[in-house]
Amino acid sequence: MKSLLLLSILAALAVATLCYESHESMESYEISPFINRRYANTFISPQQRWRAKVQERIRERAKPVHEYNREACDDVRLCGHYARVFGYNAAYNRYLRQPRGGK
Repeated sequence: MKSLLLLSILAALAVATLCYESHESMESYEISPFINRRYANTFISPQQRWRAKVQERIRERAKPVHEYNREACDDVRLCGHYARVFGYNAAYNRYLRQPRGGK
C-alpha cells in the first residue's frame, strides 16, 4: 500500500513537471505576431531587391574553386565515400589533386 501511494505521488509530480506551460510557449499567442500580407515586402526597397538579384546571378556564374572541386569529387565514387567521412577537401586532395612536379 505504501509503495502504491509513493508511486502515485511520483506519477503526479512527473505529470506536473512535464505538463507545465512556460511563458515561452505563449509567445505565439501575442497580438498580431505577423505582418499583414500587404506590407510583407516593404522591408526591402525595389533597388535593394534588384541589387540582390544581380549579386545572385553573379554568384551563379562564377563558382568558387572549392565548389568545382566538390563536383569533381562527387563524380568519382571512392572520392565521394571518402568525403563523407573526412570532408571534401581531404578527399579531393587524396584522389584528384595532381602531385607537384609530376606528370
